[in-house]
Amino acid sequence: MTNDVADADSARRRGGDATDPRAPSSATLTIARYEAERLVVPSVAAAVALSLFGSLYVWIGPQVTAGVDIEALTEALPPALRALFGLESLGSVAGLLASEFYTLGWIVGLAAYVAYVAAGRVAGGVASDRLDATLSAPTPRASVLVGTFLALLVPIAVVNGVVPLALYGVSIAVGDALSLTRLFALHALSVPYLLAWGAAGLFLGVAVDGGRTAGRVALGAVFATWIVEAVVTGSDYEWVGALAPARYLDPTAVLVRGEYALDSVAVLLGVTTLFLFAATALFARRDV
Repeated sequence: MTNDVADADSARRRGGDATDPRAPSSATLTIARYEAERLVVPSVAAAVALSLFGSLYVWIGPQVTAGVDIEALTEALPPALRALFGLESLGSVAGLLASEFYTLGWIVGLAAYVAYVAAGRVAGGVASDRLDATLSAPTPRASVLVGTFLALLVPIAVVNGVVPLALYGVSIAVGDALSLTRLFALHALSVPYLLAWGAAGLFLGVAVDGGRTAGRVALGAVFATWIVEAVVTGSDYEWVGALAPARYLDPTAVLVRGEYALDSVAVLLGVTTLFLFAATALFARRDV
């Protein structure tokens, strides 16, 4: 990556001076391309794994719940547990996917992966002196963060493009078709949620020393906010849950009830912007 950035910088200087406003953009795209290439294989693997996992729910889920009083079973569970998984309409394929597969696969699993990768790439680069070599090109520090952030679009796009098609195809095969509109709406609405965690991961990658440590902190943040949001729901401290990104993506509301909370998208995009600015400001002052 150092050579790529250096070549880009040399090309910029041949075509204009170092203050050329296009320079940061060129460096950003170079870094984004490099980081994105490293995420292609893991992204495809994640898409395949999640497709198989979700297809299992679609294939055998209705058979497992058949003959069981789902409503009585759900009501017997503690309120916090019901809120944690968004348990509702478990007797339907859509409800089963929303409350279990998408809660574990997207709200927790995929968000944790995106945050972990973002944090690890930045903090790991600092710890290994890789970023020191990159910045000596010279490369604007903001370009490093923005390029890394843009690379996260690879796993987000691949997984959200492959999984809904797989689940819809299996639902057709078993004779219990999912709503294609609601399915794709859910995946589209999950993009701002994942971007928010990607930006939060970048911030943690700048704030915490060590790639693995920053990654673990990012993982812990995803799990902790998910649990806290569920615990405080319906309590006097429900306002605390407003700080958790998980509050702004409700798979059950989208997949079961067809409700699309566009105001939540605005909140998540605002959170993404806030974390990106904070990460950039902190990184500009950090000794790399």
